[in-house]
Amino acid sequence: MMRNIDERTITDAVLQSIASTPDARLKQVMTSLVTHLHDFVRDVRLTEAEWQAAIAFLTATGQKCSHTRQEFILLSDTLGVSMLTIALNHAKPAGATEATVFGPFHTADAPHVEPGADIARGAPGRPMFVHAVVQGPDGEPVANAEVEVWQADDEGLYDVQRPELGDTRRARAVLRTDARGAVRFRSIVPTAYPIPTDGPVGAMLAATGRHPWRPAHLHFMIRAAGWQSLTTHLFRDGDAYLDSDVVFGVRSSLIGDYVEHAPGIAPDGSVVETAFFTLEPVFVLASAR
Repeated sequence: MMRNIDERTITDAVLQSIASTPDARLKQVMTSLVTHLHDFVRDVRLTEAEWQAAIAFLTATGQKCSHTRQEFILLSDTLGVSMLTIALNHAKPAGATEATVFGPFHTADAPHVEPGADIARGAPGRPMFVHAVVQGPDGEPVANAEVEVWQADDEGLYDVQRPELGDTRRARAVLRTDARGAVRFRSIVPTAYPIPTDGPVGAMLAATGRHPWRPAHLHFMIRAAGWQSLTTHLFRDGDAYLDSDVVFGVRSSLIGDYVEHAPGIAPDGSVVETAFFTLEPVFVLASAR
């Protein structure tokens, strides 16, 4: 009977309404969601005004999303849900490179470039030369792996945050590893930056007294047949926000060795008249088996 629902019986009534869900996994997820959500409402004695505010917040979050910005991913990141999901689903065997958050600024239209290309393409920042190697757990090279890289510029902005660029993409690219599992490219040194605070996620951070900063990092996404895909970062040591990343994405194993060099001959043979950096990471993939 559903004619006399109250705060004690409402949960069982909802659970009974989904008891015939044909998909077993969907039934499990929905049952747990309803149970925990109802327990939360009872625990905090949620008011109608607070529930209306929550609905408005989620509505505004959706309205802030676009093809270049995913506010819901930003919300998930800042609540630690993204990193928790990754920790549950991407446990790696000993020695394999750890995964971390995807972030809200990946795009599907990064340009494919040749080895040694300057992927910054005019983005402001200090020069950096990257020589990355992708290998298996026994040191075997992973050839023909797709390596996608993207980053913010020296002003803390991704290309999609610069309306003046239109559809032009810079400081991001897709490369293929050679027979030795290596990729080479020129870019710029990453810098710490604040996540966007002009939307509902920014309002939430302000209301809870949190800062919006991420430590400097370079995004990598690596895919290869026969190997588990890897989405990860390489952070800069010494960054002020390594211990307070707003999206909880830092792992000690993901702090890279960004080496500064005096002006002179760069790894690609060019002459650089300013100080430049090199980065030579090794990414270890886990077998898909």
